[in-house]
Amino acid sequence: MLEFSHKPVMPEECMEGLNLKDGGIWFDGTVGGGGHSYEILKRTAPNGRLIATDLDDEAIAAATERLKEFDGRFEIYKSNYKDFSIVFDRAGIDKIDGALLDFGVSSHQIDDEERGFSYRIAEAPLDMRMNTSAYLTAELVVNTYSEEDLTRILKVYGEETFAKQIARNIVKYRANKTLKTSGELAEIIRNSIPAKFRYGAPCERKAFQALRIEVNGELDGLYELVLSLTRRLKKGGRIAILTFHSLEDRIVKEAFRQLESPCTCPGNFPVCVCGKRPEVKIITKKPITATEEELAYNSRSKCAKLRIAERI
Repeated sequence: MLEFSHKPVMPEECMEGLNLKDGGIWFDGTVGGGGHSYEILKRTAPNGRLIATDLDDEAIAAATERLKEFDGRFEIYKSNYKDFSIVFDRAGIDKIDGALLDFGVSSHQIDDEERGFSYRIAEAPLDMRMNTSAYLTAELVVNTYSEEDLTRILKVYGEETFAKQIARNIVKYRANKTLKTSGELAEIIRNSIPAKFRYGAPCERKAFQALRIEVNGELDGLYELVLSLTRRLKKGGRIAILTFHSLEDRIVKEAFRQLESPCTCPGNFPVCVCGKRPEVKIITKKPITATEEELAYNSRSKCAKLRIAERI
């Protein structure tokens, strides 16, 4: 088993975006290895309190070890960040001063051959579960889903141009042999894509992304999550969200826009009569992206986009 290792993405930008101060209650919905959480606790000392969640047992163990110097100021729950309201009830809190969500897969999960997230590790099992006790795996998806459902997943979650061809070839392959490894799946994907389109970014990336999203239900309820979590901020509190593909970013952007401009009155009305008032001020009109310096030492920050909103 690999030692848990993960470089947090845009740590300075995230901390600045949260507008940290001494004290307060802060939420890190995806604690990972504890990199962002460490900075939150350090910069809100001596009285800041952190509530964090994650589904990965290895991540929770690593974060607990990393944060031990702040013992008594943080609590980590094994939970989906989408269930934050249950976690808040357990922690005895109502409103928070700031929230951070990082939707990226950790470096450890990608590099660990037992987890099956990477198309670069040929013999990795098709797992892809962030919560290793969950039922659904990538192997189950590719071997039991219909061709139509596979096409939909690849097209919608992976924005894969050749979704239909890949799905068809998966179904053909599994008719004779159960798909077991990342290498088998990667080969099917490569053979489904015309040679002239295999250059540039790895051609397997989109399909693997789509399967990971399906296995972990990453987009389910995401829009509602952003709305409801933002509404748990105190006045002046901020929410910072890191996304890693266009589907996530689009959902966060639309949720922030709805919170900032909720009026439903027709455009020709001279004044608002619906009574819906802005709930946030969007701090990032355009998403923040990683600097060239960060890209040089953390290539996985390349696709990251950071959006921030403030409760008013």
